[in-house]
Amino acid sequence: MKKNIAIVAGGDQSEVVVSLKSAQGLVSFIDKEKYNLYTVIIQQDNWRVELDTPIGKQSIPIDKNDFSFDINGEKFLFDCAYITIHGMPGEDGKLQGYFDLINMPYTCCDVLSAALTFNKFVCNNYLRAFGIRVADSVMLRKADKINADEIINRLQLPCFVKPNVGGSSFGVSKIKTAEELLPAIEKAFSEGDQVIVERFMQGTEITCGMYRTDTKEVVFPITEVVSVNEFFDFDAKYNGQVEEITPARISSELTKKVQKLTSEIYQLLGCKGIVRIDYIITNNDEINLLEVNTNPGMTTTSFIPQQVRAAGLDIKKVMTDVIEFAILGNK
Repeated sequence: MKKNIAIVAGGDQSEVVVSLKSAQGLVSFIDKEKYNLYTVIIQQDNWRVELDTPIGKQSIPIDKNDFSFDINGEKFLFDCAYITIHGMPGEDGKLQGYFDLINMPYTCCDVLSAALTFNKFVCNNYLRAFGIRVADSVMLRKADKINADEIINRLQLPCFVKPNVGGSSFGVSKIKTAEELLPAIEKAFSEGDQVIVERFMQGTEITCGMYRTDTKEVVFPITEVVSVNEFFDFDAKYNGQVEEITPARISSELTKKVQKLTSEIYQLLGCKGIVRIDYIITNNDEINLLEVNTNPGMTTTSFIPQQVRAAGLDIKKVMTDVIEFAILGNK
């Protein structure tokens, strides 16, 4: 009998548009001979499953007591949830906590790992304690009195201003002059209550994905990211203003180091499912962590599908690995 898989998308932040595209990508990637796929949209209190019917799309409410839905008196339950919400509540641990309470298997990191990686400042400084190189940064809260001169004296120009939580480069600015700093901070605060100002690092930007099961570890080929724009912003990520080269144009020795580091970070954070970690390579082949993505984009043009193809793997089999390990781990 086929298992019922909920592809959980939506969310409460600007990244909802990316999440919905990732859901479409997953529907195309997951083996439909093995699984019945249902797209579940979560937005604030509106939890619904989207069904294709002979009369068009139909939205049916999700019963939050057990994450089920009802059609003409027949109750449908899920065997596993593939969370592809980028941002809250799917990437910060809240949804994982709910699924833990109702004993629902899910494909990504657990509550602690999700919460830790979602907070960029906390995650980077946690990993710094293990000797992993990260950029110097300052974290700001809305109630803080901001001293622009102190920030610039410490971090120098140019620097980056970004929301401390969230992704897809929403609210991110590259600052070249002192006059740009406060407006950029205000822009970043529009995406959340905490903002990071981070030292600029010049180098080659790369990203590496991986996953583990109970029997194997798969670290994908590395992608080199060459943005046409000032930095890897939203347009570069989703509107084609970037060159993505897989495998990256770095030495085999450096490739192995990055892949090994990716595996180590995965282990240190207690990650599960597919994770993608972004780096920048600076002088003397120094590997600097940018951020950890525990729910990476899964659109048809996203990095992970590119890396799966470059590895010569079947993405259906990769998805099956991830889903079956999630179900197995919950028994």
